[in-house]
Amino acid sequence: MNSEKAKVFGFSPSKNVKNVNGVLFKYYDEEDSLKPKKTNGINMGFNFLGIFMPPLLLVSLPTADKWNLTDYEVVSRDSMNKINGLQLSLINMEPTITNGVEISMSSNIGTQAIINGVSFSPFFNIHHEMRGLSVAPLANVGKKCRGLQIGVYNKCDNFRGVQIGWWNENEKRKLPLINWNFKAKKS
Repeated sequence: MNSEKAKVFGFSPSKNVKNVNGVLFKYYDEEDSLKPKKTNGINMGFNFLGIFMPPLLLVSLPTADKWNLTDYEVVSRDSMNKINGLQLSLINMEPTITNGVEISMSSNIGTQAIINGVSFSPFFNIHHEMRGLSVAPLANVGKKCRGLQIGVYNKCDNFRGVQIGWWNENEKRKLPLINWNFKAKKS
């Protein structure tokens, strides 16, 4: 079976699916042996570990300022899954670039994740890179962010844009309610 030919419906993990122009159903994350997939359409992730992550992260929310987004292997963009469209998932544990909309119960845990567009979670958003809008009632945490973060707690190490929440942190300042940064930090 030719894995290069795009399918309308696909399942992951699978050795026979690489490109999907339609819907990809992901029932388990390929953390150790990822074969990058490209989805043009809808990527639906049903890894049930995502149901248990929000309560675990909620317990660690008081230490969110110490969350480390570099405790995973950084991979090249060519080695990451690519989603052009909509990502619906309980949790994402694979290196993924999402161009479009990401709606996730537990966001991206222990993996490099890039969002170009809108990200929403009923609990947390965790991204290595974010360009666009990130909304989560509890926390938005990122390494490199360009755009708007809305949540109770917002943190990004390299931030350009506006943060709205009870507590907001970026490389320039820490402020309640509204924080911003539009310039690179001077050396």
